[in-house]
Amino acid sequence: MYSDIIGALGEEWTVASAGGITGEAYVATTRQQKIFVKRNSSPFLAILSAEGIVPKLLWTKRMYNGDVLSAQQFIEGRELSPADMQRSDVAAQLGKIHHSKELLFMLQQLNHTPVTSSLLLRQCVAYGQDESNRIIDEAIQWLTRHQPADDDRELVVCHSDLNHNNWLEDESGQLYLTDWDDAIIADRAFDLAMVLYSYVDEAGWEDWFRQYGVDLTQSLHERMHWYAVAQTVLTIYGEQSDLERLEGLAVLKELLEEADE
Repeated sequence: MYSDIIGALGEEWTVASAGGITGEAYVATTRQQKIFVKRNSSPFLAILSAEGIVPKLLWTKRMYNGDVLSAQQFIEGRELSPADMQRSDVAAQLGKIHHSKELLFMLQQLNHTPVTSSLLLRQCVAYGQDESNRIIDEAIQWLTRHQPADDDRELVVCHSDLNHNNWLEDESGQLYLTDWDDAIIADRAFDLAMVLYSYVDEAGWEDWFRQYGVDLTQSLHERMHWYAVAQTVLTIYGEQSDLERLEGLAVLKELLEEADE
């Protein structure tokens, strides 16, 4: 099943799926070594490794079919829980990422076009044209009325999928953020909305932002709420099951009610 991976690594390796949606990640082992292998990772991976944001990159290798394998140190540790996302080291690590000019420069060199509020609003409007749902209609109207101005000074490297399962803690307490395939350039509020609205009680936001390294201004708070609404609309669009859609609509309704308070 993994003959092409074994062919690239060597017959002494045993390969198993590491799970994940894409099915392109593997755990490879010999008697002496265990590594994490991924097919066609972003070239962004090297600088993330150098910055200590992801587990150490060991090597990259081009396969006969043109695919590129990357091997990283295998982390013996655990994924963070939802409750862990309130921790100060999570805030500090995300702040380090968002403040990194080197990461931003690298992603710009890879010709990433910024994901702006204008782009997200267009996507939400296009989705709304395919839907006949009152809550989604209200959300799109609210997004249109409250769209924040796009400011190049607020653009940072955003991970864009800050689910707690993408954070790993090794046995020494070192924290890593993995799965960078969907990294984008966007307003920091794009990432912050995902973390704060999903995992951190609002009473703890001030302390969380102190560790993150930026003041929670009224402007940032309003932008975060806007991105939270937009992301929820687009998440509902991608859900397959009726239950997940209903749950998404409930979250969206709550966000709109909070915006009116």
